Amino acid sequence: MSNTDTMASRWIRFQNRLYARLSQRRKAVTGFVGQPEPRTIGSYARGRQLVAGNLLFAGYLVEAQDTDLWDVIAPNAPFDDERHGFAWLDDLAAVGDMRAREKAQRWVWGWIETHGRGQGPGWAPDLTGRRLIRWINHALFLLRGANDTQSKLFFRSLAQQTWFLSKRWNAATPGLPRFEALTGLVQAGLALEGLEAMSDPALRALARECDRQVDEQGGIPTRNPEELLEVFTLLAWTSAALHEVGRGTPAAQTRAIKRIAPTLRSLRHADGALARFHGGGRGVEGRLDQALAQSGVKPQLSTGLSMGYARLSAARTTVIVDASIPPKGAASYNAHASTLAFELTSGRRPLIVNCGSGESFGLDWRRAGRATPSHSTLCLDGYSSARLTEPLKGSAHEALVDAPQDIPHEFEEAFEGTRFMVGHDGYTKVFGLTHARTFELRFDGRELAGEDILLTATDKAKRQFDRAMDSSGLKGIAFDIRFHLHPDVDAAIDLGGAAVSMALKSGEIWVFRHDGVGKLSVEPSVYLEKGRLKPRATKQIVLSGRAMEYATRIRWTLSKAQDTAYAVRDLHRDEPEFD
Repeated sequence: MSNTDTMASRWIRFQNRLYARLSQRRKAVTGFVGQPEPRTIGSYARGRQLVAGNLLFAGYLVEAQDTDLWDVIAPNAPFDDERHGFAWLDDLAAVGDMRAREKAQRWVWGWIETHGRGQGPGWAPDLTGRRLIRWINHALFLLRGANDTQSKLFFRSLAQQTWFLSKRWNAATPGLPRFEALTGLVQAGLALEGLEAMSDPALRALARECDRQVDEQGGIPTRNPEELLEVFTLLAWTSAALHEVGRGTPAAQTRAIKRIAPTLRSLRHADGALARFHGGGRGVEGRLDQALAQSGVKPQLSTGLSMGYARLSAARTTVIVDASIPPKGAASYNAHASTLAFELTSGRRPLIVNCGSGESFGLDWRRAGRATPSHSTLCLDGYSSARLTEPLKGSAHEALVDAPQDIPHEFEEAFEGTRFMVGHDGYTKVFGLTHARTFELRFDGRELAGEDILLTATDKAKRQFDRAMDSSGLKGIAFDIRFHLHPDVDAAIDLGGAAVSMALKSGEIWVFRHDGVGKLSVEPSVYLEKGRLKPRATKQIVLSGRAMEYATRIRWTLSKAQDTAYAVRDLHRDEPEFD
């Protein structure tokens, strides 16, 4: 981050504080136009933890049984963002009993007393939008049993935050933060008496953002599937709010919803969760189904790539592959070097995964999660397929540079299934090698055959490969093909080291085999998941070797055993023939 960026950030924060103080001149609204309906889904388990005083925000657990939420010293900025965004109100509402409501009321009115006069980090456009949505959604839950003084304070704060958003929404970063700010403004304008005039300008601005941020393929610049779901959900909520007051949805917003819906369906695994790429997680449970149902967009056959991802599916097996260039520019600050990585899910059980985003576990884990070795793909000599710039001290902002630029791909029908071929040039500059992958999923979903090829595509690439070989002392260029396993998968390598058996909780057994090129091992790995205190331990299959020639080919299969009774026999059966 440059000094110019730092000065711009300080100026934005100053402007936010100024308008937050000016908002105190706004009069309280008299009430709601209609009875608000909760649209957000919370976690009962997390809600119970909050009632018990266990605050788990941004990967940090703070035990605060006798300490008010706003008296807790935040361990870092993301912790502060989570508590000021009030998404945790969904979790308390999911519990819904008297203790949960009393805690929610104490924390909401505590925020009004502590920060409602314009103080604190919560006066940022995206956090204010997120907070307004939750306060309006759960207003009946919050106002039950409240006295007149509390109600007046609540509605006065709503009016102040809405006015603040009307002046500062355009200071939010383009993308999800701006969608959150505008959605909060629209919903407040539609829900609060006397503020209806604020909704129309916000709707026009939201329509413009739909045209700018959602491309013709229903994708967004960050290529983050979970972030796309959040944008889609906000648009669906806004459409529902408009419908409730007898108004139609702007055409640009309707078009964006229709573009995004099939893309999200393509990025969903057989278990209903999203593929984990470019900083995204599996998505809040139930949110995708709810948003798709609210959108009214009917399922349709999708061909080609969706937001740069390829999807192969057969029976109860799904394979999702990152088959496009990583995000560029500002959108690359959370991007991962995951080109050609894939995930595989069988029925309701994930099998092959990527490690995920380590953002909630600190800067070191964040950087590690973004590197190529944290993804289920090939890595050359420990290098990532794209390079992270060094961050400014104390900052999490590293851009992704030197990323692959040429990623040809092709789908075709094979004799026994569907074949997808893809390659990238991310290693050409250093090693002269192009990485190409082929995936072939059988029609019955019981086998995925894969092939990784390292080749020099041009004379210039051959000269670069020769230089790399000389640098290695003619020992070859080391490669590792990694297959990260979900923590619920129990993996064991056979005695001969030629195959790995993987048992799923469902009782299914999958077997990994290869054609003999390289050394097979099972090594430790991690599964990085938001909402946990630390990374989860898991395993990874690693196929290691050295590229000695202008073309190196490695073939492997992931196949489902006939049934659990024959799992051991299937593991030690004769090796398949690779021609």
